[in-house]
Amino acid sequence: MESISLSRTIDAPPDEVRPLIEDAEPFMRAAKFDAVTLDGDRLTIENGFAIARIELDLRIVDESDTVLAYEQVDGIFEEMWTGYEIEATEAGTTVTARTDFELDVGLVGGVLDATVIKRQRTRELEAQFDYLERETSA
Repeated sequence: MESISLSRTIDAPPDEVRPLIEDAEPFMRAAKFDAVTLDGDRLTIENGFAIARIELDLRIVDESDTVLAYEQVDGIFEEMWTGYEIEATEAGTTVTARTDFELDVGLVGGVLDATVIKRQRTRELEAQFDYLERETSA
């Protein structure tokens, strides 16, 4: 299983940051996916990067330690889970995002590897953190 984790401190209290993450559709759009659809607890995201185009069907899961968590139901991964946690700090709110994944080698073959996925996922998470900073400073 591969993992990527990023944190950033947002200059705003948790009660301003939490609802921005909980509003899953615009928060996922902030990652600059090509398409995001939310239907109840199901999310579908589409994205083209490198030399591949992916579509993931995700389910939002209820976990006590996270503000938002979701897992793949169908897509390119054998398994994939992402969770976002927040913590109040003197400087504001530290948001930590972690994605754990295992590639389905039969599906992706030599096109994608963990390094490509980690690089792309880092860009997506950074874009979501940028969104939180923009929305809390407005």
